[in-house]
Amino acid sequence: MLEILKSHGQAVRAFHCNDYREGLGVNSRAQLAQLTAIARDRINEQLMDQGVTFIDPAQAWIGPDCTIGRDTIVWPQTHLIGECHVGADCQLGPNTRLTNTSAGDGCVIDETVAIDAKLENAVDCGPRAYLRPGTHMLNGSKAGTHVEIKKSTIGEGSKVPHLSYIGDTTMGSGVNMGAGSITCNYDGVHKHKTHIGNDVFVGSDTMIVAPGEIGDGALVAAGSVVTEPVPADALSVGRARQKNIEGWAHKHFEALRAQK
Repeated sequence: MLEILKSHGQAVRAFHCNDYREGLGVNSRAQLAQLTAIARDRINEQLMDQGVTFIDPAQAWIGPDCTIGRDTIVWPQTHLIGECHVGADCQLGPNTRLTNTSAGDGCVIDETVAIDAKLENAVDCGPRAYLRPGTHMLNGSKAGTHVEIKKSTIGEGSKVPHLSYIGDTTMGSGVNMGAGSITCNYDGVHKHKTHIGNDVFVGSDTMIVAPGEIGDGALVAAGSVVTEPVPADALSVGRARQKNIEGWAHKHFEALRAQK
């Protein structure tokens, strides 16, 4: 380019950059990756100057419109995309991706994907949690291992510890959802809401068929399918009665072995 300009009688002069990287261009995917890494390093260095700890700055990708509070620790393979705001004294990652998500102080967000979600203070997520748009987790709530939450409010101190799906639900405070519990919010055409009161205990492997209502202090027995409203302070049992047939198993396996 310089030779072409000079041959056409154009003026050519030198300009000094204090940082040579300001003059780098992008003409290939490789160069794009190099300049992206430079931008990443600048953001991470600025955050470290503000009191954020990075376990490995080269493995954390923080967008330019994101903020992180002091004394938060960012573990490798953490990605903050769009406009994210994370408070102080948090643990971010490893293997966490937040998009347009906010989190208060003292949160633990481990192996979590969160999109358009809001986490208040002292929220515990993961590992392997998925917070979909419209998720609002109040102070001290938990979304545990292999938990998916969508368009739902999880009340203060309420826990969805593991292997559960909560959708289109308003949950009060002090609730405990047993493992493998699901709010069945979709009938094939429409989405329906579930309301769970305060201090409710839901046993493992429970299906709450929406629209659903569980009153304050109620207990739902493990393995139940809840299709009717549960009053406050009630025990709800929605499962078939167990039947034991003595000696059946031995005869069954003997018959199978005889077929060989």
